[in-house]
Amino acid sequence: MSTIKDITSIEAWNDHVSSLPASTLLIVSFHAPWAAPCAQMATVLKTLASEYPITEPLSTSWVSIDAEELSEISETYNVTAVPFLVLARNSQVLETVSGSSAVKVRNAIETHAKNSAQSGTEASEKTSAIANGAATAEGQAGDVVPQDPEKQKEELFRRLGDLVKAAPVMLFMKGTPSEPKCGFSRQLVAILRENAVKYGFFNILADDEVRQGLKEFADWPTYPQLWVDGELVGGLDIVKEELANDADFFKPYSVKANGDASAGQS
Repeated sequence: MSTIKDITSIEAWNDHVSSLPASTLLIVSFHAPWAAPCAQMATVLKTLASEYPITEPLSTSWVSIDAEELSEISETYNVTAVPFLVLARNSQVLETVSGSSAVKVRNAIETHAKNSAQSGTEASEKTSAIANGAATAEGQAGDVVPQDPEKQKEELFRRLGDLVKAAPVMLFMKGTPSEPKCGFSRQLVAILRENAVKYGFFNILADDEVRQGLKEFADWPTYPQLWVDGELVGGLDIVKEELANDADFFKPYSVKANGDASAGQS
Protein backbone atom coordinates (compact mmCIF):
# COMPACT_ATOMS: atom_id res chain seq x y z
CA MET A 1 0.00 0.00 0.00
CA SER A 2 1.08 3.59 -0.57
CA THR A 3 2.38 5.81 2.22
CA ILE A 4 2.91 9.55 2.54
CA LYS A 5 6.48 10.84 2.21
CA ASP A 6 7.50 13.94 4.17
CA ILE A 7 9.40 16.40 1.99
CA THR A 8 11.72 18.52 4.14
CA SER A 9 13.91 20.35 1.61
CA ILE A 10 13.81 21.88 -1.87
CA GLU A 11 16.41 19.37 -2.99
CA ALA A 12 14.32 16.43 -1.77
CA TRP A 13 11.30 17.88 -3.58
CA ASN A 14 13.16 18.29 -6.88
CA ASP A 15 14.63 14.80 -6.62
CA HIS A 16 11.25 13.27 -5.91
CA VAL A 17 9.43 15.03 -8.73
CA SER A 18 12.15 14.27 -11.28
CA SER A 19 12.04 10.57 -10.37
CA LEU A 20 8.33 10.14 -11.16
CA PRO A 21 7.04 8.62 -14.41
CA ALA A 22 5.05 11.04 -16.54
CA SER A 23 1.85 9.07 -15.88
CA THR A 24 2.10 9.19 -12.06
CA LEU A 25 -0.51 11.18 -10.15
CA LEU A 26 1.36 13.33 -7.62
CA ILE A 27 -0.68 14.13 -4.50
CA VAL A 28 0.83 17.00 -2.51
CA SER A 29 -0.53 17.88 0.93
CA PHE A 30 0.45 21.32 2.26
CA HIS A 31 0.03 21.67 6.01
CA ALA A 32 1.10 23.66 9.06
CA PRO A 33 1.72 22.17 12.53
CA TRP A 34 -0.37 24.82 14.28
CA ALA A 35 -3.52 24.27 12.17
CA ALA A 36 -5.87 21.72 13.76
CA PRO A 37 -7.70 20.92 10.46
CA CYS A 38 -4.35 19.76 9.05
CA ALA A 39 -4.15 17.05 11.68
CA GLN A 40 -7.55 15.73 10.63
CA MET A 41 -6.61 15.92 6.95
CA ALA A 42 -3.43 13.95 7.66
CA THR A 43 -5.57 11.13 9.03
CA VAL A 44 -7.84 11.23 5.98
CA LEU A 45 -4.92 11.15 3.54
CA LYS A 46 -3.13 8.38 5.41
CA THR A 47 -6.27 6.27 5.13
CA LEU A 48 -6.76 7.07 1.45
CA ALA A 49 -3.12 6.36 0.61
CA SER A 50 -3.37 2.92 2.18
CA GLU A 51 -6.07 2.03 -0.36
CA TYR A 52 -3.72 2.48 -3.31
CA PRO A 53 -1.20 -0.29 -4.00
CA ILE A 54 2.34 0.42 -5.16
CA THR A 55 2.40 -0.35 -8.88
CA GLU A 56 4.91 -0.45 -11.70
CA PRO A 57 4.99 2.11 -13.19
CA LEU A 58 3.94 4.10 -10.12
CA SER A 59 0.30 5.17 -10.40
CA THR A 60 0.19 7.51 -7.39
CA SER A 61 2.78 9.30 -5.26
CA TRP A 62 1.86 10.93 -1.93
CA VAL A 63 3.92 13.66 -0.30
CA SER A 64 3.46 16.05 2.62
CA ILE A 65 5.00 19.54 2.81
CA ASP A 66 5.13 22.08 5.64
CA ALA A 67 3.76 25.14 3.83
CA GLU A 68 5.71 27.58 5.99
CA GLU A 69 9.04 25.74 6.12
CA LEU A 70 9.11 25.30 2.34
CA SER A 71 7.45 28.56 1.33
CA GLU A 72 9.09 28.54 -2.11
CA ILE A 73 7.13 25.45 -3.07
CA SER A 74 3.96 26.86 -1.48
CA GLU A 75 4.25 30.03 -3.54
CA THR A 76 4.68 27.99 -6.70
CA TYR A 77 1.24 26.47 -6.15
CA ASN A 78 -0.37 29.64 -4.75
CA VAL A 79 -0.96 28.11 -1.32
CA THR A 80 -2.62 30.80 0.81
CA ALA A 81 -4.32 28.61 3.43
CA VAL A 82 -3.93 25.12 4.88
CA PRO A 83 -4.79 22.33 4.52
CA PHE A 84 -4.26 22.61 0.76
CA LEU A 85 -4.06 19.70 -1.68
CA VAL A 86 -2.47 19.75 -5.12
CA LEU A 87 -3.01 16.98 -7.68
CA ALA A 88 -0.55 17.05 -10.56
CA ARG A 89 0.71 14.85 -13.35
CA ASN A 90 3.74 15.36 -15.57
CA SER A 91 4.38 18.80 -13.95
CA GLN A 92 0.87 19.98 -14.77
CA VAL A 93 -1.64 20.83 -12.02
CA LEU A 94 -4.89 18.92 -12.53
CA GLU A 95 -6.84 20.16 -9.52
CA THR A 96 -6.42 21.83 -6.15
CA VAL A 97 -8.56 21.46 -3.02
CA SER A 98 -8.45 24.07 -0.27
CA GLY A 99 -9.92 23.32 3.15
CA SER A 100 -10.67 20.26 5.22
CA SER A 101 -13.53 18.65 3.29
CA ALA A 102 -12.69 14.95 3.27
CA VAL A 103 -15.40 14.34 0.66
CA LYS A 104 -13.91 16.82 -1.83
CA VAL A 105 -10.41 15.48 -1.27
CA ARG A 106 -11.46 11.85 -1.69
CA ASN A 107 -13.49 12.57 -4.84
CA ALA A 108 -10.67 14.54 -6.43
CA ILE A 109 -8.09 11.84 -5.75
CA GLU A 110 -10.34 9.00 -6.91
CA THR A 111 -11.20 10.86 -10.12
CA HIS A 112 -7.62 11.54 -11.16
CA ALA A 113 -6.26 8.25 -9.83
CA LYS A 114 -8.56 6.46 -12.27
CA ASN A 115 -6.85 8.36 -15.05
CA SER A 116 -3.48 7.21 -13.71
CA ALA A 117 -4.60 3.60 -13.79
CA GLN A 118 -5.82 3.98 -17.36
CA SER A 119 -2.69 5.75 -18.55
CA GLY A 120 -0.10 3.75 -16.61
CA THR A 121 0.66 1.44 -19.53
CA GLU A 122 0.82 4.24 -22.09
CA ALA A 123 4.05 5.81 -23.26
CA SER A 124 4.91 9.07 -21.53
CA GLU A 125 4.45 11.11 -24.73
CA LYS A 126 0.75 10.13 -24.74
CA THR A 127 0.08 11.36 -21.20
CA SER A 128 -1.26 14.77 -22.16
CA ALA A 129 -3.65 13.26 -24.69
CA ILE A 130 -5.06 10.93 -22.06
CA ALA A 131 -5.42 13.82 -19.61
CA ASN A 132 -7.40 15.75 -22.22
CA GLY A 133 -9.79 12.82 -22.50
CA ALA A 134 -10.16 12.50 -18.74
CA ALA A 135 -13.58 14.11 -18.51
CA THR A 136 -15.16 11.39 -20.62
CA ALA A 137 -13.45 8.62 -18.68
CA GLU A 138 -14.53 10.19 -15.40
CA GLY A 139 -18.13 10.33 -16.51
CA GLN A 140 -18.19 6.69 -17.49
CA ALA A 141 -16.51 5.50 -14.29
CA GLY A 142 -18.24 7.94 -12.00
CA ASP A 143 -21.73 6.85 -13.04
CA VAL A 144 -21.24 3.34 -11.68
CA VAL A 145 -20.74 3.82 -7.94
CA PRO A 146 -23.89 5.83 -7.07
CA GLN A 147 -26.04 3.20 -8.78
CA ASP A 148 -24.76 0.44 -6.52
CA PRO A 149 -25.65 1.29 -2.88
CA GLU A 150 -24.27 -1.99 -1.56
CA LYS A 151 -20.88 -1.41 -3.13
CA GLN A 152 -20.91 2.19 -1.94
CA LYS A 153 -21.65 1.04 1.61
CA GLU A 154 -18.93 -1.61 1.41
CA GLU A 155 -16.38 1.00 0.36
CA LEU A 156 -17.51 3.35 3.13
CA PHE A 157 -17.21 0.63 5.77
CA ARG A 158 -13.73 -0.25 4.51
CA ARG A 159 -12.78 3.39 4.85
CA LEU A 160 -14.28 3.59 8.34
CA GLY A 161 -12.43 0.44 9.33
CA ASP A 162 -9.18 2.16 8.40
CA LEU A 163 -10.14 5.42 10.10
CA VAL A 164 -10.90 3.88 13.49
CA LYS A 165 -7.41 2.34 13.41
CA ALA A 166 -5.63 5.47 12.16
CA ALA A 167 -4.17 5.91 15.67
CA PRO A 168 -4.15 3.60 18.72
CA VAL A 169 -6.63 5.99 20.36
CA MET A 170 -9.06 7.70 17.97
CA LEU A 171 -11.64 10.28 19.01
CA PHE A 172 -14.54 10.98 16.66
CA MET A 173 -15.94 14.26 17.89
CA LYS A 174 -17.91 17.36 17.00
CA GLY A 175 -15.30 20.00 16.24
CA THR A 176 -11.61 19.79 17.05
CA PRO A 177 -9.75 19.46 20.37
CA SER A 178 -8.95 23.17 20.27
CA GLU A 179 -12.52 24.10 19.31
CA PRO A 180 -15.04 21.45 20.47
CA LYS A 181 -18.56 22.03 19.17
CA CYS A 182 -20.43 20.23 21.96
CA GLY A 183 -20.07 19.84 25.70
CA PHE A 184 -19.62 16.07 25.61
CA SER A 185 -16.77 16.33 23.12
CA ARG A 186 -15.17 19.06 25.24
CA GLN A 187 -15.34 16.89 28.36
CA LEU A 188 -13.86 13.87 26.60
CA VAL A 189 -10.98 15.93 25.22
CA ALA A 190 -10.35 17.18 28.78
CA ILE A 191 -10.24 13.59 30.09
CA LEU A 192 -7.73 12.56 27.43
CA ARG A 193 -5.55 15.54 28.22
CA GLU A 194 -5.74 14.95 31.96
CA ASN A 195 -4.48 11.42 31.34
CA ALA A 196 -1.83 12.61 28.86
CA VAL A 197 -3.23 10.33 26.17
CA LYS A 198 -1.71 10.47 22.73
CA TYR A 199 -4.65 10.36 20.34
CA GLY A 200 -5.89 11.05 16.85
CA PHE A 201 -9.15 12.82 16.16
CA PHE A 202 -11.69 13.21 13.40
CA ASN A 203 -14.15 16.09 13.16
CA ILE A 204 -17.36 14.37 12.08
CA LEU A 205 -18.97 17.75 11.32
CA ALA A 206 -16.61 18.09 8.36
CA ASP A 207 -17.70 14.84 6.70
CA ASP A 208 -21.37 13.88 6.83
CA GLU A 209 -20.70 10.53 5.16
CA VAL A 210 -18.45 9.53 8.07
CA ARG A 211 -20.84 11.10 10.59
CA GLN A 212 -23.80 9.01 9.44
CA GLY A 213 -21.90 5.89 8.39
CA LEU A 214 -19.97 5.47 11.63
CA LYS A 215 -23.22 5.28 13.59
CA GLU A 216 -24.16 2.12 11.69
CA PHE A 217 -20.60 0.79 11.48
CA ALA A 218 -20.20 1.08 15.25
CA ASP A 219 -23.82 0.37 16.13
CA TRP A 220 -23.53 3.46 18.32
CA PRO A 221 -25.91 6.36 17.54
CA THR A 222 -24.22 9.31 19.24
CA TYR A 223 -21.01 11.35 19.40
CA PRO A 224 -18.35 11.63 20.63
CA GLN A 225 -17.06 8.10 20.11
CA LEU A 226 -13.75 6.86 21.47
CA TRP A 227 -11.96 3.96 19.79
CA VAL A 228 -8.95 2.14 21.23
CA ASP A 229 -6.88 -0.24 19.10
CA GLY A 230 -9.64 -0.34 16.50
CA GLU A 231 -12.35 -1.27 19.03
CA LEU A 232 -15.18 0.99 20.17
CA VAL A 233 -15.02 1.99 23.83
CA GLY A 234 -18.08 4.21 23.70
CA GLY A 235 -19.08 7.75 24.56
CA LEU A 236 -18.34 10.03 27.47
CA ASP A 237 -20.30 8.05 30.07
CA ILE A 238 -18.65 4.75 29.12
CA VAL A 239 -15.19 6.30 29.25
CA LYS A 240 -15.94 7.69 32.72
CA GLU A 241 -17.10 4.24 33.83
CA GLU A 242 -13.93 2.61 32.46
CA LEU A 243 -11.79 5.07 34.41
CA ALA A 244 -13.85 4.59 37.56
CA ASN A 245 -13.28 0.83 37.33
CA ASP A 246 -9.65 1.08 36.29
CA ALA A 247 -7.63 4.24 36.95
CA ASP A 248 -4.89 2.91 34.65
CA PHE A 249 -7.24 2.39 31.69
CA PHE A 250 -5.31 4.89 29.55
CA LYS A 251 -1.86 4.10 30.93
CA PRO A 252 -0.64 2.15 27.85
CA TYR A 253 -1.41 5.22 25.72
CA SER A 254 -0.03 7.88 28.06
CA VAL A 255 2.79 10.19 27.03
CA LYS A 256 3.40 11.58 30.50
CA ALA A 257 7.10 10.97 29.97
CA ASN A 258 7.21 13.94 27.59
CA GLY A 259 4.13 15.65 28.99
CA ASP A 260 2.52 16.58 25.64
CA ALA A 261 -0.55 14.63 24.62
CA SER A 262 -1.65 17.11 21.96
CA ALA A 263 1.48 16.44 19.92
CA GLY A 264 0.09 13.03 19.08
CA GLN A 265 -3.10 14.23 17.42
CA SER A 266 -3.38 13.19 13.82
